[in-house]
Amino acid sequence: MKYLNRFYRNANKSSQQVLLALSVVSAMSLMVTGCKKFVQVPTPITSLNSANVYNSDATAAAVLTGIYTNISSTGVTSGLGATSVYCGLSADEYTLYDPASEPAYVPFYVNALTNVNTAGGNFWVLYQTLYVANSAIEGLTGNNNLTPAVDQQLLGEAKFVRAFCYFYLVNLYGDVPLVIGTDYKSNELLSRTPKAQVYEQIVADLKSAQTLLSDQYLDGTLLNPTSERVRPTKWAAAALLARTYLYTGDWADAQNEASLVISNTAVYSLISLNNVFLKNSSEAIWQLQPVNSRQNTPDGLFFILPASGPSVSRPVHLSNSLIGSFELNDQRLSSWVNSVKTTVGGIATTYYYPYKYKVNTPGAPVTEYEMVLRLGEQYLIRAEAEANNSDTNDAVNDLNVIRKRAGLANYAGATDKSSLLTAILHERQVELFSEWGHRWLDLKRTSVVDVVMPIATPQKGGTWQSSKQLYPLPKADLQDDPNLVQNPGY
Repeated sequence: MKYLNRFYRNANKSSQQVLLALSVVSAMSLMVTGCKKFVQVPTPITSLNSANVYNSDATAAAVLTGIYTNISSTGVTSGLGATSVYCGLSADEYTLYDPASEPAYVPFYVNALTNVNTAGGNFWVLYQTLYVANSAIEGLTGNNNLTPAVDQQLLGEAKFVRAFCYFYLVNLYGDVPLVIGTDYKSNELLSRTPKAQVYEQIVADLKSAQTLLSDQYLDGTLLNPTSERVRPTKWAAAALLARTYLYTGDWADAQNEASLVISNTAVYSLISLNNVFLKNSSEAIWQLQPVNSRQNTPDGLFFILPASGPSVSRPVHLSNSLIGSFELNDQRLSSWVNSVKTTVGGIATTYYYPYKYKVNTPGAPVTEYEMVLRLGEQYLIRAEAEANNSDTNDAVNDLNVIRKRAGLANYAGATDKSSLLTAILHERQVELFSEWGHRWLDLKRTSVVDVVMPIATPQKGGTWQSSKQLYPLPKADLQDDPNLVQNPGY
């Protein structure tokens, strides 16, 4: 495959070492010049390769930090951070202002992707991140050159990152090649691995990460506690494990892992809506620190509309369907949604946009970090697991925790399993909108995608086909690896 073979097949071992070294140097340079809190070490002055990257705490830490800085720096334009935009466009969350001027977004928006028009939403590039994570796991396993606590934390982070990448790959593409090493000869002609087996690897990595990661947030040295919630902890592993168990129908374990996080009240708590997305908020389980100069979050820059309304540079606004989903007096609508009104040709139009992040002024003080995992989701995970386990009272209680924070009355609907699950799915829609593709993944995993999208897609100018719930594998990768098979319908 193209993105695997860039490292595994089309590059020999020597050039792989150079690529890894360049990524470390680039990451450390970015961290030093852009955000010193992230890794408090100087850029290395000696040459690096994969044989010596893991000989010092500083350069080893830079490998993992480089992954986080890459996600943060690419923002909503490519890679993992792009899920908030492209998956939201695929679902029923957004309206694309001027499709004729936005060809990169249109295929996602009208659910008409092909194997050559994925543009910035080509999430297959996550295999580049997986190469770095796999290299780190190999370099850190059995390593006697690093401070033991540093080695353990980094190994846990690498396994967490690998699980995080595969979680999105398997949910966006279905069966995907499972690559857990860096030997290009072994990986160059891999076929797709069954989804269930990929999930087994995700669970194994996260369980291992739980035992390796610190239960405290650590600073750049990985030896001292910090208030910065930008490196994964054992609680982040538990949170992602809870989500993974939910997606695989393991209700008991989903409930248990979510409970681990929720019960850690000394670290995590739900807070007022306007404070949730601030840096190091008590709801944050894992955040990304901004690394691009003069900006807070990529989401704030992309989603917040100017007074003039949507444009080519700000092409997305919230759909009428989503706005209409908020109940009367839901404070999330007033706190997490904002609007602008413009008049064109004598016609006044109101455009609503995500306002979870409120800063989009270049050069403004950094007050917000990109939220990746947060406590609110854990309550909804536990509620859904409890509902599936027929723990009706507990499910309603957890649902009401989220509703109360939003200023809503307690849930008063029917408490049969089907009704509860419908209520929880609705709560996820208005709680997690515009975050990391939750809505798109929820529609698919709860088997309502073929109910919702036949209505939503025509409203966007397309025609829904059930096969479009999986994204296509890129054409170049199919040509490069004859053992890869395209998803049906492409």
